[in-house]
Amino acid sequence: MTQTSAAPRFVSQVPIRFAHCDPAGIIFFPQYLVLFNGLVEDWFNRALGVPYADMVAQDRTGLPIVHLECDFRAITRMGETVDFGLRVARLGNRSLTLAVDCTGPDGGLRVAATKVLVFTDLQTHQAIAVPAHIRAAIAQWLAIPSQEKE
Repeated sequence: MTQTSAAPRFVSQVPIRFAHCDPAGIIFFPQYLVLFNGLVEDWFNRALGVPYADMVAQDRTGLPIVHLECDFRAITRMGETVDFGLRVARLGNRSLTLAVDCTGPDGGLRVAATKVLVFTDLQTHQAIAVPAHIRAAIAQWLAIPSQEKE
């Protein structure tokens, strides 16, 4: 299943804290990866209705990044509240490609990234098919007509 830019966008507002920043008071770039992972967890929990912690701890399903591309466009400063957004670019048999971004209070793009995640069995660390209940939750979320969702 391939999605276009018209695909729905999940948005989570995030305050940028001291812990995210370098001594200059701007986000230290690896922190974006931590924040993007938090965005995925928020999407699972709030939009898909699939508790991320249960997926990992009870179902023993992992979702590691296997490919990542990032473009850093502008700085983000401590004290700002920014929007982290997520769109499904592609849902494959075992993988999920997400377009994620960070936009500032003015709507300007700060960071854009593409993440390819693969569902894995945490016992064997082998790729597995997207679990049926997660595939169904993603399909249901994609079918909701609104453009931005929280």
